[in-house]
Amino acid sequence: MRRLQEQYIINDLKKKMVFLTGPRQVGKTWLARQIAKSFPESLYLNYDSSEDRKIIKNEAWLDKTQLLILDELHKMKGWKNYLKGVYDTKPEHMMILVTGSDRLEVLRQSGDSLAGRFFRHRLLPFSPAELFHLNERVEFDKFLDCGGFPEPFLAKDRIDADRWRMQYIDGLIRTDILDFEKIHDFKSMQMILDLLRSRIGSPVSYTSIAQDVQIAPNTVKKYIQILESLYIIFKVTPFSKNIARSILKEPKIYFFDTGLVQGDEGVKFENLVALCLLKHVYAKVDYQGQPYALHYVRTKDGAEVDFCLVKDNSPELLIEAKRSDSNPGRALMNFHHRYGIPGIQLVLHLKQEKKEKGIEIRRGGTYLSSLLM
Repeated sequence: MRRLQEQYIINDLKKKMVFLTGPRQVGKTWLARQIAKSFPESLYLNYDSSEDRKIIKNEAWLDKTQLLILDELHKMKGWKNYLKGVYDTKPEHMMILVTGSDRLEVLRQSGDSLAGRFFRHRLLPFSPAELFHLNERVEFDKFLDCGGFPEPFLAKDRIDADRWRMQYIDGLIRTDILDFEKIHDFKSMQMILDLLRSRIGSPVSYTSIAQDVQIAPNTVKKYIQILESLYIIFKVTPFSKNIARSILKEPKIYFFDTGLVQGDEGVKFENLVALCLLKHVYAKVDYQGQPYALHYVRTKDGAEVDFCLVKDNSPELLIEAKRSDSNPGRALMNFHHRYGIPGIQLVLHLKQEKKEKGIEIRRGGTYLSSLLM
């Protein structure tokens, strides 16, 4: 199945380098190879290959190369200065696509030697919007059951999807997480990951998790930051500007793989909504250059709305996710009437869309399919 970002990346390659980042096994290498088919003279090099590594270090590609793809380059010592040199001295016609593991995004952020030389593209799992824009059939229940990662989503057998996820989790823990900062506390990291899987949509207390796991709160915070850096989870933080100040600083945590979520249908739906909104925000930032962010809101008296789309530090839209409740939430209505912020309640199981007391009540699948990606 095609990916919606393919043409966006091709267009940007003609202007600057492109960094393609995203979760493990989300299809970055597959997409890079698909893009290579659009160019008669393309070269794919993976730093993990000993033969490719020699070519990379010696810059031993032909001058006629139109597209140079460098995979896992971040594993090379001094890769940013190396890449700066390659880009600054390349033939004018040559385009460069850099992709690899999630650490590429983390390492890219340190230092500015590549400033102004690249565009960033963040590849996330399939979403209802991406399938809709590709004119593919949107099987909404499949997103809840299997998540949007290509292999389990496209698997014909649910057993194959479950087998993929078991291996995926094991790979995350043993390869990506424990190697990220040479962490060897396998048991604690596994426990934190398992706890987070069952606490979707709730503000995360590092102290509470620390008590459960019996480690220091700062260690819990560090481990959660690693999980975020590796595109396993993402945080949605509280927004307070122009709204009664939040009493909470704790983020809510969601998974890039909805299939990892432990909970009922409503919990999985909230995670899917969060992921789709984040993908929409990334598209706004990466492809439209608009200053969007995803937050949630909560007042001192505990009134809370699941999500808030924020543009240029101003709340633009409040969104509540419900399994079957078609009555506007009290907090959603109060925020809407008090601050004049438009509000939408997304309902997983809804017979009829409507507008009630200023709040749009929308079918979750229909609305999520209408987003940018």
